[in-house]
Amino acid sequence: MTDGVTMEGMPMQVAVDDQKLGLGIAAERLSIVRYVFLVQIEDGIASAAQRASLEYADAVLIGWPEADSTEVVELSADQLDTVREQMTAMEEYIRRFSAMESKGDIDGMTDTLIRVTERVAEVRRLYQPGFPLPTFAEIRRVVQDEWDEDMDKIDPDQREVTAEEISQEAREQSTEERP
Repeated sequence: MTDGVTMEGMPMQVAVDDQKLGLGIAAERLSIVRYVFLVQIEDGIASAAQRASLEYADAVLIGWPEADSTEVVELSADQLDTVREQMTAMEEYIRRFSAMESKGDIDGMTDTLIRVTERVAEVRRLYQPGFPLPTFAEIRRVVQDEWDEDMDKIDPDQREVTAEEISQEAREQSTEERP
């Protein structure tokens, strides 16, 4: 093995000696990105996509196992390579996320949080294969239904009004205003 440095900045030998290191780093990185995203959107009403991206990150992080948990398995060399690939991709998405944060690109951050979460979910699936992780699509459907329901509660009587109805209402008001 080389004495190079992994993209996480950890000496490669350390990563080889502690094959479960990626499990903890993945959770920590996603937690940070999720928090930064939450701070960025907290002042407004989160869109369905923003809510779904947060819910997805939460679903992946919930009940995160300790490295010494009996649910966490030892990985093969190929699986460790996959973890490294996922972690490298995750870090690239985090760099993009940071650039979007600087520009105030909330929509871009929303999409990128999903991509970071997908990478972390893949890492968790490798280390904890028995844990059922939802997909973003599953989360999105549920959140979209909830969001639609919430928006209906804000103004349940609001509906599309036709030009004819507006004209009729204007005629009625002008008739009422005449002495």
